[in-house]
Amino acid sequence: MESIKELYNVGMGPSSSHTMGPRKAAEIFKKKNPKATTYRVYLYGSIALTGKGHLTDLAIKTGLEPSPVEIIWQYDTFMPRHPNALKFEALDEKQNILDSWLVYSVGGGALKDDSDFDIVKPSIYPHKTMDEILKYTKEKKITLWEYVEEVEGADIWPFLLNIWKEMQDTIFTGLVKRDILPGSLQLERKAGRYYKKAESSPRYVRRMNSLFSYALACSEQNASGGKVVTAPTCGSCGVLPAVLRITKEIFEFEDTAIIRALATAALIGNLAKANASISGAEVGCQGEVGVACAMAAAAACQLEGGNNKQIEYAAEMGLEHHLGLTCDPVDGLVQIPCIERNPMAASRAVDCATYAISSEGDNRISYDEVLITMMQTGRDMNANYKETSRGGLAKFFMESDKKELKQKEG
Repeated sequence: MESIKELYNVGMGPSSSHTMGPRKAAEIFKKKNPKATTYRVYLYGSIALTGKGHLTDLAIKTGLEPSPVEIIWQYDTFMPRHPNALKFEALDEKQNILDSWLVYSVGGGALKDDSDFDIVKPSIYPHKTMDEILKYTKEKKITLWEYVEEVEGADIWPFLLNIWKEMQDTIFTGLVKRDILPGSLQLERKAGRYYKKAESSPRYVRRMNSLFSYALACSEQNASGGKVVTAPTCGSCGVLPAVLRITKEIFEFEDTAIIRALATAALIGNLAKANASISGAEVGCQGEVGVACAMAAAAACQLEGGNNKQIEYAAEMGLEHHLGLTCDPVDGLVQIPCIERNPMAASRAVDCATYAISSEGDNRISYDEVLITMMQTGRDMNANYKETSRGGLAKFFMESDKKELKQKEG
């Protein structure tokens, strides 16, 4: 597994795979080909089908500016390595190709080209599975966050403190915004409204509305192209910050406890990234919101006093009960059903943590087994349900919307 610094990325939404990744790829290609007069970029598969709603073309042009860029949308062409593929071409003044690069945006802002798929990169973590980590930490009598520190070094804490600051900034910014989200759906932001209602609600409802508002704030910031933290992706960026924020408020934790929970959450996310997938285009939303729920459940369980086995149980439940969740963004926007899924997953994460705390950590299904299941479920899933906007809500909502419009016109 890579450093958790590769999991938490600060950047602009609305999508880590369709916005952050392509922009990063464009910047890399431009740096390699600074003498090019113009650029041509081919978008394939999922990244083409939902690219306009995800602002992929804008992200690429920003990464290659001020040079002219031609975007070619190849909606029905899927490259073999991954559903999110881009090909960059650098052109001279006579339109001769100086250089080309086929690259894949594999989730969470990470990039791979053909050589990366064939080479096994060295891992900084000595253990590959949760089971191995649990056995090691039991032998050494250390917590999961201590294990992260042992591997990553003490300099991981300033990094995580900054990540926590960025998450809080996103929440606070999202709560005060009152505009309409960009795109065809014309959705109104709801975070501020839920936060206001929380102030005058009974205690339990107040906590739930606060939790919802924090998750909405992040998700709405993401949908508007604002700055967010991938956890593990942009589309699922509201789950973990919301759970950490409400838990901090209830128990009055110091930031030290929060960043230790961030470390444990990242370990859960890293295992999913290494042993399965966090790409909606590859495995559906179970790899995004499902993994985010697992991360948040683990973090909350640790903050509530759970031991390593209970934390693993909370994470396992968080992902298990999102198995099969499709990625079907309406009109290619990270709005419906994406925004609402974040507060729902945040509340489920809290429930999973509380349930695990009441147990002895004696779950029959392990987190490792759920990761294997999630990956196989993603392989078996119809491609229309993996971030193509051709199936699920993306299909039937738009069909009913068009039907209603025709009826009004008729």
